[in-house]
Amino acid sequence: MAALVGLATVVSFLLSPATVQAVPSPQSIGSDLTILTNNDLSGNASVTQAATIVLSARQSHSKAQNSCAALGETLWIPGNNTKDLGFFRYLDYLNTTDAIPKYWIGIGSTSGCSAITADGRTAPEPCDTRLPALCSQSAPLSSVGNVDTDTKWQTSVTTGNTTIVGYRDKLSFRFLGLNYASQPARFGYSMYEPPSSSANVSALSYGSMCMQAGCGGDLGPCSEDCLLLNIWTPQLPSGKTVPAQKKAVMLWIHGGGFTGGTGSDTTFDGGNMASRGDVVVVTINYRLSTLGFLALDNTTLRGNYWLSDQIAALDWVQNHIEDFGGDKSRVTVFGQSAGAASVRALLASPLAKGKFSRAIMQSCPQGSGYASTFSHYSTIGEATDLTKAILTETGCAQADKSVQLACLRAQDPITLVGDANTPARYPVVDGTYLSSDELPLDGSAPAKDVVVMTGIMRDDGDPFSSFSTSLNASQALTEQGYDAADILGSNQFPVPKGSNTTLDIFNLTARVATDAEFRCLTQSTAYSAAKNSAFPRVYSYEIDRGYQISEWSPNPPTCEAPVTPGHPYGDPSQPYFRCHSGELYYVFGNVIRQGRPPRDKDDVPFSQFMVDSWTAFGRTADPNPGLGFLRARGFDNTHDTVEKSSAWKPVEAGDPKLRVLDVEPKNEGFREMEQCMVLDYPLNYYSQ
Repeated sequence: MAALVGLATVVSFLLSPATVQAVPSPQSIGSDLTILTNNDLSGNASVTQAATIVLSARQSHSKAQNSCAALGETLWIPGNNTKDLGFFRYLDYLNTTDAIPKYWIGIGSTSGCSAITADGRTAPEPCDTRLPALCSQSAPLSSVGNVDTDTKWQTSVTTGNTTIVGYRDKLSFRFLGLNYASQPARFGYSMYEPPSSSANVSALSYGSMCMQAGCGGDLGPCSEDCLLLNIWTPQLPSGKTVPAQKKAVMLWIHGGGFTGGTGSDTTFDGGNMASRGDVVVVTINYRLSTLGFLALDNTTLRGNYWLSDQIAALDWVQNHIEDFGGDKSRVTVFGQSAGAASVRALLASPLAKGKFSRAIMQSCPQGSGYASTFSHYSTIGEATDLTKAILTETGCAQADKSVQLACLRAQDPITLVGDANTPARYPVVDGTYLSSDELPLDGSAPAKDVVVMTGIMRDDGDPFSSFSTSLNASQALTEQGYDAADILGSNQFPVPKGSNTTLDIFNLTARVATDAEFRCLTQSTAYSAAKNSAFPRVYSYEIDRGYQISEWSPNPPTCEAPVTPGHPYGDPSQPYFRCHSGELYYVFGNVIRQGRPPRDKDDVPFSQFMVDSWTAFGRTADPNPGLGFLRARGFDNTHDTVEKSSAWKPVEAGDPKLRVLDVEPKNEGFREMEQCMVLDYPLNYYSQ
């Protein structure tokens, strides 16, 4: 039985057949269902409030009325706001036939029935004509504190022999808390498991998080039975969908140092990304800390259980995502921090080969100290040395290995992940899931057909530095584990000369931490991959604008834009650190959804641009949003930004460039290369 902390919700609630039968589905409607809106990421403040559910199946006017009624809606009635009609251009953009498409709508005419074209023109139409239809979409916009799962918004999907009941909000269909694998034995490997045969499952709420420190308190319920995923999709197919209509899939892997985090964190709510980017978004849980990573020499515990979880989730996606409108041939794995390290490990894992075709690594730790363990994989012996104190702490240090393992398996899970001073959190070379001590960048990696994007926040190292009690630069660097003599003697890291010596010293150590733990080897990864054609293309970036997540803002107030009289929530034009995790609101389009106020006129447009760039990569393996797509969606801000800026090009070894992502994006050469030489992390580090 799963060990539970707090009042953990049962994950996959079973529903009675009668309940499920009453819930509409694409099959019961007899049509694909697509939620279409011009999502400008402004929430309820949006000037483009119109939304519709598109029924693709051709049917008579009366049948269309009945189909909409089955969804609890009516035929859509156009408003007077011309902006409400602009998003119809996307219907024409997606049209694969030569004919100008028409759609049934709810306004009448002298003949009794009317249709609308994709350019917004209405005209009478004989009522027995067979046309696709537009239904109203009255489901409310969800927010962190306001989610409406009432039966009138519920929709079901059948995958395999299982019927899954989710719901829709204004922007997307949402299916939460789905098991992608059954609970494995503790320290066992997970395997993809098809949904329960002939079961009816509720997917209306997130399930339990994986065990971690803090479970049962503010974090909420945790369980060892936590291998769950969540899906947000703009489209549900009624049957087998032609390839051109399938949506690219973006599978998010959360960070948290391999000891915390969850795919149900509302920062990663996929509704805005799915809606605006026209993609299917998936987030996952995976086992953390000692329960996901423990490897002990001379035992059967070989670690990498977390990686088996992630691969099992990819297997679930490959087998089922098409029933949710996704394209299993266009799966992007993307993650930040430890999530980026997970993506890197998936690129290196022979068992993940062929399960995804694009990869994005956001702020992958690599290089000095703590960061090294995320991208350089320990032997099982090395991992044992680092974590064997767990045996003593738990009273499981018996000489007999079988007794030792039985003792560990009998421990309360919170003891292993929360109370232990030295929890396991190291990827290891086990010979199965990982067979090399780092991602090969010489062209021999299993995922050599995957297009890659990788980059950092400008000041990623800020949270991993600290304010020194010393006003001596040499002492401050030494305290934080750096070779002060080499760094200061190089003249490449001058101490700033400001009015606050403590802040000046912090600026120095944060700069060194950013280079040593993020920038240098991220750039070396991109350069070496390009030089050796390790991947078809690799794109590199650095983000020069940040909006720190409210739950984690270390070394305050360094990661926050300073408040000024004209900017009560912070002025991003003023100096501040663009810190680790400062891109997450932007990438998911959730600044407003998370209750954060726009600090200036650029916060929301920049988030639009980021969502459009990330999802363009997911759809096309190219982070440059197509101008035709942007015009069709009515995404004027991003359209103007892309039109005015040069294209984001793949890295070339002879002249490596990165994309500086800011209000006005630009291309420039790799940064801090002389400083990286001083730190012994040169550009060719991975290709020496």
